[in-house]
Amino acid sequence: MGETIAKNKKAYHDYFIEEKFEAGLVLKGSEVKGLRARRVNLKDSFIKFVKEEPILFNAHIGRLETTHHFYGHEERGSRKLLLHKKQIQKMLKAVNRDGYTIVPLQLYFNDRNIAKIQIGIAKGKQLHDKRQDLKEKDQKRDIARAMKEY
Repeated sequence: MGETIAKNKKAYHDYFIEEKFEAGLVLKGSEVKGLRARRVNLKDSFIKFVKEEPILFNAHIGRLETTHHFYGHEERGSRKLLLHKKQIQKMLKAVNRDGYTIVPLQLYFNDRNIAKIQIGIAKGKQLHDKRQDLKEKDQKRDIARAMKEY
């Protein structure tokens, strides 16, 4: 994995991530410029299957001032994801049969400078699971602080 552009921290808080995949994105030139300028937010984004094709919804990619309005893009538009057929079948099976969700985890440029998105098959957390995670995080922080002072 190369240079990370955006992470979806909320996904790790709200879901148990079972399996991760790397997917390509179908983007316009103005969208790639927005990615390079790091004008991206994955916070409320999600992935749905439309006619058995994975599509990223509600991901915000900002538009640059230098982009001509005619060639601009919709900032919260839908974007098609590129995956292998077996990966798509595996995700469809998990979503339809087992009640899982597909969530975007992070957006980055790979070693060949191509924009990629890491997505995960996830199971929703209950409120008590979230509280437990926060408690563990606080304990780890306290332990690290104590070790540093020691």
